[in-house]
Amino acid sequence: MPITSSAKKALRASKRKRVFNVRHRDEISGVMKDIKKLVSQGNKSAAMKLLPQAYSEIDKAAKTNAIKRNAASRKKSRLSAMIRKIK
Repeated sequence: MPITSSAKKALRASKRKRVFNVRHRDEISGVMKDIKKLVSQGNKSAAMKLLPQAYSEIDKAAKTNAIKRNAASRKKSRLSAMIRKIK
């Protein structure tokens, strides 16, 4: 446990930030899971409709440093490649 007042304040701040970071990561994983399910079913048009929403969630998380910039880029690239592979 923190002892100094500044350490206590930092702990409170990190707890508040954690809520937002977890929320962003959960949103990303939920949208990605939906797209992966549609890809496995071979439903390209529905997956393409979800892609802008996924990009938006990933960009929001990267903007607030919930995930790193390159991780966001990698996730977006892999999602689009996954959808492109559907016949």
